[in-house]
Order: sequence, then structure tokens, then C-alpha cells
Amino acid sequence: MIKINYLIIGSGVAGLTLALKIANQFPDKKVTIVTKASADESNTKYAQGGIAIVTDKIGDSYNKHIEDTIICGDGLCDPAVVEMVINEGPIRLKELIEWGAMFDKNIEGTLDLGKEGGHSENRVVHHKDQTGKEIERAILSQVESKKNIDVLTHHFSIELITEGNRCLGAHVLNQVTKEIMSFRADFTVLATGGIGHLYGHTTNPVIATGDGIAMAYRANAEIRDMEFIQFHPTSLYKKGDGPSFLISEAVRGFGAHLRTKDGHQFMPDYDVRGDLASRDIVSQSIEKELAKSGDEYVFLDCTHLDMEAFIKHFPMIYNRCKQEGVDLAKDWIPVVPAQHYICGGIAVDQSGKTSVENLFACGECSRTGLHGANRLASNSLLEALVYSDNIYDYWSDTDFPTSQFEGKAEDWGNNDKPKVDPEYVMQTKEDLQLLMRQNAGIVRNDIDLKLAEKELDKLEVEIKKATEDYQVNANLWELYNLVIIGKIIVHQSIARNDNRGGFVKIEKVN
Repeated sequence: MIKINYLIIGSGVAGLTLALKIANQFPDKKVTIVTKASADESNTKYAQGGIAIVTDKIGDSYNKHIEDTIICGDGLCDPAVVEMVINEGPIRLKELIEWGAMFDKNIEGTLDLGKEGGHSENRVVHHKDQTGKEIERAILSQVESKKNIDVLTHHFSIELITEGNRCLGAHVLNQVTKEIMSFRADFTVLATGGIGHLYGHTTNPVIATGDGIAMAYRANAEIRDMEFIQFHPTSLYKKGDGPSFLISEAVRGFGAHLRTKDGHQFMPDYDVRGDLASRDIVSQSIEKELAKSGDEYVFLDCTHLDMEAFIKHFPMIYNRCKQEGVDLAKDWIPVVPAQHYICGGIAVDQSGKTSVENLFACGECSRTGLHGANRLASNSLLEALVYSDNIYDYWSDTDFPTSQFEGKAEDWGNNDKPKVDPEYVMQTKEDLQLLMRQNAGIVRNDIDLKLAEKELDKLEVEIKKATEDYQVNANLWELYNLVIIGKIIVHQSIARNDNRGGFVKIEKVN
């Protein structure tokens, strides 16, 4: 049993920011970050658009940003949380800049502010089309300079260690040595990101398998609003599964138009905001157009834009399209919706506390009440920064008695069991992804959801037995986590009967 003060699972902006602040405040205490890939591999790294922050107090206001967020969340946001997060924005931005993050400026030397779907004003602070990568770089460089932070890469978190309703740490697989390490921690934080590979067609990296939410669920933490899944309207079309390349919403903010193959600009048919409607509206509209036409994708037209300015703002998008044979000066980009973000997750209060003692959560795996039924573009990085700071404040300001952390925590034991067939894991995962796309996608119905529920119940029994019979393996446990996430989504989708934001359920005749 390895005893530490703070265990943070996940190395995106939420986990890294919290680790850095705690390490600075308590130099004599030990912070351990566990991440299942390299230190910089997270959903943060792939966030193209930016951070929505009110910096122009003349043309914009906190109230406008609050109103945009609540409208996008379709009445299910927690107003107190929305106000708190948005008011914190400028402070958190200043902090990032002090840590070395670079953001684009205009010729006047002020921040160049982008506009995305659902926003009434230009307020998205960005670094070209690689904002998340730049933020990750800046914070990670700070983290690496701290002697009291250990970053354990290629370590997969298997299960939380609990006693009653108290979290005592976690069991972690060293993916190189295959040793299972048991960490006893005063505090444990889940900052594990999203669930994208439950669907296969996703803008998320392959590590996004819902591990933190599934672990919290097995520890009896409250999980809420998992039916609200955001599908990004514009991912670059490709055949087959695997990560989909994201065409940032900021491209439509820059002036690009969605069109059918015959050139019809269809978004004004569905919403007065046209191409800048919120993501749920645009994704559902594309889905309707594809159902009418039988086509596999629609198009994003950038041909009328100033291409020199476009390349300056979106170099990664321009180069990727060029690699795929799409010349943006004369060709339209084939795009299709892909799973992008989960608005629900592990329920937390404003201090990031879950319903399990000593267990905290922040970032995409948490459900804070900010997003409601649909996330406003570029609010997620802001949420992660604010809630990691809130957890830090809670830990710094609270006098915790030593006895609070007493409890029985046992090691996992050895890992000497037969190896699971990797073909079985891969094929089962593909079957699961197909089931979720067909039965719990952008538009759902109770008949298909209940069929999926039965399949998932059987699959859970089967995969749980496999985790008991075979050597602990990250791919097998990711599959187990994905099955659990699928069950929660399907169950909560069946329970919801009113269509809100990203959730649409229709009647289906058998």
C-alpha cells in the first residue's frame, strides 16, 4: 500500500491545474497524478475552439454570457453555478497567461475574440485552432517543475478503494510491468474526461472510455444527466470507426456555411441563428437532412472566405483537409455529427465534492450543473479551470481532522491469471459501439432503448466475469467501463420523457 496525500486520476486541464495549485500551496505534501497514456494525452489537447470568457466589458457582459449558457442548456442549468463559473473567467484566464499560455491577439494588441454557435457576442479566447494543446503545454511545463508532484504515465486506474461511503484511494495497473499498485490517499480526484469511444464515431481521443464515471458508479457515487450527450455537428467525414477529426465550431463563427450536396444552405430552415445555432440544433438538423436525402454527410463551405486569414486562424484544420484531398479554396468539406461531449457525469457540489466522502471530481467526467441539457461551445475548459480552483480552495480552507482518513484499505493482490483474447475484446467493443449508435444516438426512442438495455444487462454480466477470470488488462477494463456507461445512458434516457437540449426521444411504431 502506497500512502500519499493527494491522488489525481487524469492529466487534462482539470487534473493538472489542481495538482499545480496544491503543490504550490503545500510543498511538504505529495501529489500523485495517474494517467493511462502520456502526460499530455487528454481531451484538453484536442479542444480546438478556445475558452469562453468575457473580456470585452463594452460590447459584452457577464449577464449576456450567463443568458447564452442558460438558453443553450434549455432550462436545466443551475443558475447559481452558471453565474459563479462565468464571473470567475477573467481571473482564471489571467492565471493561465501567468503560467505561460499564449493566446492570439489582433493588430491592436488586444485578445482576438472568436464567436461560436450559441454565443451572442465574440468572447472565445483562443490559440489558433489548437487552444487546448497550448493550455496543456503551459500547465504541464509548470507541473513538471514541481518536486512534490509525481506524474505516473501509462498507469491505468482500475477501481476506487472504498470503505462504506468513504473513498480511501485507488488500485492502479502499471501497464508496463503489469503490477497492480494500491494507493492510499487522503483525497482522491477523478478528472478522467469523456466517454466518446462508447460510440466509436467521436472527436475524442482513444483514451476517452468513461473510466472515472464508471469507477464512481461502482463506488455508489451519484451519477446524473447522462442522457444529455453532445454530438458535434461538424466532424470530418470518414468511413469506419475511430477518432473523427473535429472541424471547430469557430469555422462557422468565421463565416462558413453548411450546405446539402446540391448547395442548399439549410440551417436557416431550422433556426433563425442559422449556422450559428447551438450544437444540439445543428446536429439534429443535419440528422434530419441526411434522413431526407439518404446521404452519408453534408458539406461545410469555406470557399467564399478570405483564405489567407483562414489559414492564419485555422492552420491545423486547413492542413488536415489538404491531406484528405480537400482544397478549402474551391472544395466543400464533407462533415457529419460525431459524439463530442457528455453534459452529465459524477454529481458534484460547488466545491467539487461527490456523494462519496473524500472523493472529488472535475472536468468532463463531472456534472456541475453548468451545462444543463446542452453545453455552450467553449464553456468546458472554463468549467474545468474554475472547479479545479474550487477544490483547491476547499482543501486549503478546511481544517481536516487526521481521523477522517482512517479506514481499512487492502492491496489488490497479484495479477497472475490467464490473458484475455484481444480479438474478443476488440470485437465486443465494436458490437457495443454499433448498439449505442443505433439505439442511443442523436435521436432515440423507447423501443430501441429497451432493446439496448437488455443487451447491455447481458453484456455487463459477461464482461464482469471476464474481469474476474482474466489478468487485469486496460483494454478489458475499458470495455467493462464502457458497458457500464452505456447502461447508465440508456437507463437515464428511458427515464426522461421531456425533450431538452441534446436529448431527443420520439415515438417509434413497432
